[in-house]
Amino acid sequence: MPPEPMPSAPPPSGRKWLVIGVAVLLIAGLVVGNGVASRFASDTRLRAWTDAQAVPSVSVVQPGRVAGAVSLDLPGRLEAYARAALYARVGGYLKGWTVDIGAPVKAGQVLAEIEAPDLDQQLLQARASLASAEASEALAEVTAKRWQALTGSNAVSVQAIEEKVADYRVKQAQTKAARANVDRLQTMTGFKSIVAPFDGTVTARNTDMGALINADNGSGPPLFVIADVRRLRLYVNVPQSFVPGVRQGTKAQVTVPEYPARVFVAAVEASSQAVDPASGTTRVQLAVDNAAGELMPGAFASVRLELPRPAEVLSVPSSALLFGQDGLRIATVDAGNRVVLKKVTVARDLGRVIEIASGLAAGDRVIESPPDGIAQGDPVHVIGDAPPPGRSGKS
Repeated sequence: MPPEPMPSAPPPSGRKWLVIGVAVLLIAGLVVGNGVASRFASDTRLRAWTDAQAVPSVSVVQPGRVAGAVSLDLPGRLEAYARAALYARVGGYLKGWTVDIGAPVKAGQVLAEIEAPDLDQQLLQARASLASAEASEALAEVTAKRWQALTGSNAVSVQAIEEKVADYRVKQAQTKAARANVDRLQTMTGFKSIVAPFDGTVTARNTDMGALINADNGSGPPLFVIADVRRLRLYVNVPQSFVPGVRQGTKAQVTVPEYPARVFVAAVEASSQAVDPASGTTRVQLAVDNAAGELMPGAFASVRLELPRPAEVLSVPSSALLFGQDGLRIATVDAGNRVVLKKVTVARDLGRVIEIASGLAAGDRVIESPPDGIAQGDPVHVIGDAPPPGRSGKS
């Protein structure tokens, strides 16, 4: 027998469809609500993370204390304590020289001889003129005495006697002039010998045998240059702010490139007592003992001056300094991690380190490298402190 057909399920009633629809709506509402809540939470976390990232992170340092003396390093130039450029006072030809560069000489020592035939002839002529003037004076003296003896005899007039006496006085004056000319030429003859004015060393010789010598040619090179190098002058330009500490007698350490391991001692002798407006420095002269002759005039030298420090000075990295229209400032961080800008005065710029004279306290937290655009009151995060709320450190 064929199987009997299964009875079909009755169609769902309207109540069941209502329940199914409500369930679907509830599920869809839960899904949408969960998505909206998740999106809102994500936006909240993003805003918090963005706000935290907007606060710059900075590293801070404590100002260093600089105490004791100030070590001031300056370039200097060595010069001879006494230096003379010797020129010729008479014209002629160089007959010969006796010393060359580097030779030690004594005061009055002959360095060279000049042959001056024109001067020799002028001297001979002057002596002949003097002899003629002396003869004329002697004749005028005898004549005046004879005429004076006739005074009161009515043989000659008083006018004639006075004329003879006046002529004698004229001849006396002419004799004195001729003698002065001879003395002048004799003195000039002495300048045919070029002599050393003081004990020293020949540092230059700019002539040779047979060279034409022009008298009083101060515009050209000197025949010889003599320098006393047993003691040297050392010149340095001291910045204006340090001039009060550079007093007479202040000691300095001197080094030169040719003796890198040697230290020479110098002492301040004088100051120009004026500030050069172009460089803002004062020229200071020091004296260096050079009895051994190791130092050379004209050489470069490094000078270290130890100066007393008037007060305690704080030092900060040069990267901490801010330049603006309000002058030099330094950014510090207060207890609430907010920026405090302080106007400061620089005592000395050492390159990587700046010494601050005023405007900064020893306990300040100085921002080592302040970011661009930092302003008064800006919040910052100090590296090493706890991160601000909402900042997890993950991107």
